[in-house]
Order: sequence, then structure tokens, then C-alpha cells
Amino acid sequence: MDIARGQRIKLQDLISTGSRFAVDLQLDTGGISVDSACFGLDAQRKLSDERYMTFFNQPTTPCKGVSLDGANRFEFDLERLPPTIDALVVTLAIDGPGAMNGLRPSALHVVHEGVEVAAHRFDGSAFAAERAIMLIELYRKDGGWRLNAIGQGFNGGLDALIVHFGGTVAEPTPNPPAATVPPPAAPPPAPSAAISLEKRVEKEAPHLVSLVKKVGLSLEKAGLSGHKARVALCLDISASMSRLYSSGQMAAFTERILALAARFDDDGQLDVFLFGNEVHEPEPMSLAGSRGYVERLLKRYPLEGGTRYGVAMQAIRRHFYPQGGRPGKPISDRLPVYVMFVTDGQTMDEKVSEQQIREASFEPIFWQFMGIGKSNKGSDKKKGFFARLLETDFSFLEKLDTLDGRYIDNANFFSVERPDQPSDEELYELLLLEYKAWLPLARQRGLLA
Repeated sequence: MDIARGQRIKLQDLISTGSRFAVDLQLDTGGISVDSACFGLDAQRKLSDERYMTFFNQPTTPCKGVSLDGANRFEFDLERLPPTIDALVVTLAIDGPGAMNGLRPSALHVVHEGVEVAAHRFDGSAFAAERAIMLIELYRKDGGWRLNAIGQGFNGGLDALIVHFGGTVAEPTPNPPAATVPPPAAPPPAPSAAISLEKRVEKEAPHLVSLVKKVGLSLEKAGLSGHKARVALCLDISASMSRLYSSGQMAAFTERILALAARFDDDGQLDVFLFGNEVHEPEPMSLAGSRGYVERLLKRYPLEGGTRYGVAMQAIRRHFYPQGGRPGKPISDRLPVYVMFVTDGQTMDEKVSEQQIREASFEPIFWQFMGIGKSNKGSDKKKGFFARLLETDFSFLEKLDTLDGRYIDNANFFSVERPDQPSDEELYELLLLEYKAWLPLARQRGLLA
């Protein structure tokens, strides 16, 4: 099985038994000196324990869950890993002169019980001056492991990767100063867009100041400082959402997404879509009008019977790309669209929804689905009928996350029992996790100019 850049698959689909397998790197570097490494990361995608960086100077982890055999073969036994290790990222870094654009056709092979079960092929055509690459990521999700072919480059080498993952590198000994005369003072920096935004938030929505600052920190950690995008929030207004709205949980959640939109888009507005049996496009949510926004919406758009994802997705696509495009042909734009899609249940139009997400994969739109409710995945069948009735089946949203037949992987899904369950930092980490990997792929495939 060939794994394309940006493709995500369940590891169990490749490795049906056990948790042991290997990753072999067959590299044609064209004379460039390249080192491989595997980073064991925590839930925040940080190298919180540097003993879980596996490379030539540290060829095995303390638990023996990852080991480097030779220069370019990693052996994994995932069951040995402690629960604090949430992801494993296999990387390449140049040692000495050169750049990754010099790589000749190379491959990463996943081997199980001596048999190749998958391969990811790459070369230097996707890179320019980058000196390090994140090749693949193995990460925990829904009680199992998934594999994501990342293919993301960094202009720095191994040190840049370590710093990116929150590790530390030894500082070089500074040279003595050439002269005792201090250099002239640099001119004061011009006011930044971030400072202007924070002043605007303080004036128009002081209750969001803390949230906007937290978004800024999350974007910085994700390497997206200064990133611009249009943001849309798509809210389920089916009758089953009644308690979530009446308790104020959804109003608080919309403000958390508005804070993200304020950082991504300088117009201070969040495009909002509502769906139940029908779809509605109310006025956007603004910083100045954020207080009481959801309460005003529900007076105008009462909760409905039915849940139809497809009509909502179609309305969002038409809103941002009213002219559409030729079927199967990529649409390119300067800014991406980030859609936060929130629901508490299954849809009534699965076929339409699948068609929409496949067609939307040719557009620069990233779909972040969030299910609200206790998932019944792995539910104990011995539970009583009414206990199981209170649980939610998110199998279709999980399917959209890994749906085949798309131009690129354009969606992610996670579920929470309550919209206020994740902390602000945890929520923004989840919202950016797969989006930041989608961006370089969208550029590579011509969706982003």
C-alpha cells in the first residue's frame, strides 16, 4: 500500500496483530549527510522527556518501545510505550551543507513480521531550502494508533526540530566582543498587528482579552504566528441541543471560536451557519456584538427537528466560493477557510455529506468536526438500554475524518462530553493539530496560492 503525503490511516489496517513493526528508510541523498531521529511526544506534541528522542547518540527509549537499528531502521513495540507518549514523529535532518531539495527518489517502508505492508515515497521536489523533514507521525486516537504522512520541512536542521518539539540544545560558546563600544540602539519597532488587535479587543470585547492572548500563544506553539485565514462556525440547532444552549455552554464555546477568528482574520468577525433540518446564515458574530449573540440567534432561529450535515456544508461552500469550479479541478485562493463544525448527533443525509466533503477536498477549506456527547464507541453491551441510549454514535463523523476518494485529507474529528470540557489551551491545541499539517499539503496541491 502506497501512502501519499497528507494521508492518514489507522495502523490496525496495516498491522492486524500485535504492536511490533519496523520503519525502514531507503534514502538516496545524492551525497548529502542525513541523520534520522524519532521524537516521542506528549499530548501537547512536546518532547517533555528527552529520553524519548531516539537517534544515533541515544538509540533506544527507556521502555524499549522505540529503538534505532543501524542508521535508518526504527523498530517499534507500541505496547511498551508509557501513556504519556501520545505521538511518535520520524524525521530526517541534514548534518553539514546541503538542502532537502537534493534528495533523490527515496522511500519509507512499514514492515510487519518481515513483510512490507505500506510505503511512503518522497524526493526533493517538494522542498527548497529546508534542512529537516518530519516524514511520518504515529499518534493515538480513539483507543488506537494512526499514521500520518506529514512531509513537512524546516529550514533549520536537527537543532530546529528539537526546539520545535520543546526540547533544548546546547548554546554555542559566544565569541568575545570585537570592540568595547556598544552598538547604536536599534530604532523602536513599529506597532504590530497583534498589539492593534489586543487594543481593539480591550475596547470592543474586554471579556475576550484573556482568550485572544491564549490563542496567540497556541498559534505561536504551532508555528502559525501571523497566519491568516477566514473562519466559519457551523452550529447544530437540532432539538437535542436544547440543554447545551439553555445552560450557556454553547454561548461560551462560540466566544472561544470568535477569539480564534479574531487572531486569524483582522475583520473582527466570525461567519456563522446554523443547521437542523434546514440551514440558516445569520449575521456574523462580531467582537462588539459578542455578548448575548447566541441568545439573540435562538430567538430568531428556534431549535429544529432533524440533523442534516450535507445542506450546511453545501451552504458554507457556496458562501465562500459562489462561482464554484469545474468538477474535480482544484480551486486556488490566497487565504484558507477554517470551518468549525459542531454537532451532538448523526446526520440524516450521509450520502450528501460524503459527496460534499469529497467535492470540498478540491477547495482550500479545512473542516474541523467536533461531536458533543459521550461516545458509545467501545460501549459495554451489558449496560441497560437507557444507559446506552444516552451515549452518542459518532461513527459517521469518524468516517468523514478518514473518508476515501478525496483530493487531499481536508477534515479532522474529535469528540468531547461537554463543550466546556477541554481547557482553553487544550481546545486550541486540538483545533490546530491537523490544520497545521493540512496547510503545507494544500499549498503543494495548488489549493493555496
